[in-house]
Amino acid sequence: MIGKITTGRNFRGCLRYLHEGRLQESEELQLEEMVKKQAEVIYYNNCFGTMDQVITQLVEVRKLNPKLLKPVLHASFSFAYADAALLTKQQKADIVVAMSEEFGFDQNQFIVITHSDTLHEHIHIVANRVGYDGKTVSDHNSYKRMAQFCREMEKRYKLTPVLNPNRFLTPTERMVIGKRVDNRKELLREKLEAAISKSDTIEALKIRMEKQGYQVELGRGIAFIDKKLVRFKGSQLGHSLANITAQLIQQRGIAEQQKHAQMRWQQPGITEKLARKKTKGRSI
Repeated sequence: MIGKITTGRNFRGCLRYLHEGRLQESEELQLEEMVKKQAEVIYYNNCFGTMDQVITQLVEVRKLNPKLLKPVLHASFSFAYADAALLTKQQKADIVVAMSEEFGFDQNQFIVITHSDTLHEHIHIVANRVGYDGKTVSDHNSYKRMAQFCREMEKRYKLTPVLNPNRFLTPTERMVIGKRVDNRKELLREKLEAAISKSDTIEALKIRMEKQGYQVELGRGIAFIDKKLVRFKGSQLGHSLANITAQLIQQRGIAEQQKHAQMRWQQPGITEKLARKKTKGRSI
């Protein structure tokens, strides 16, 4: 179980993205994006209604602290592929309620949204950092607190454990895990480069990597997650999404050139002309 927590400025932008996905060029493509995300609200806390109604409610309470620049608390939990369908909606909501109590926003407005648009299940929490009393939820040390909370939930719900963030480990633990990560990184790089050489599209590459046990995240960039849930960005491997795309395009171009050359070679008369040239060369 991997947890992330950030703060932001705009409730509308955050919620629209979670419901509708990235902005598309047409209504038809936007509808496809929404269907792909499969967003579903499974829990409301001190707010309720349609997306626009919830946004209005959040903004109204946020005005109780107009000086706060980042009133949006956006957290997410990603579950391992092995844990797919292990938790019910109620259990997911219970995890978020426990988190809200741990981070001190259980009396504030928040909603819980599930997504099923990737290989691993994940949930999002959008909360108002401003409470009805005008006080603000602190985001101090949230990274470490989130890591500790995830470890507790893994034990409570018997979820696949994930290594603690490296910055909170002892020097000895960092050294051991660092060696493991380096080995995983090199193995992944080798498999990725082999897959790139055998693929002609990003989708084909994705399928090849998934067959080898890696989850592939595609968005503005590309990332790979191994069976131990260790995640590497493509750029960490020396192969960003732009770099991979350029290689695939180049490979397709070379393949097309070879195909055309082969077609010309097999045209009627070509073989005979070459044979006559060789015969003539020997007779001189």
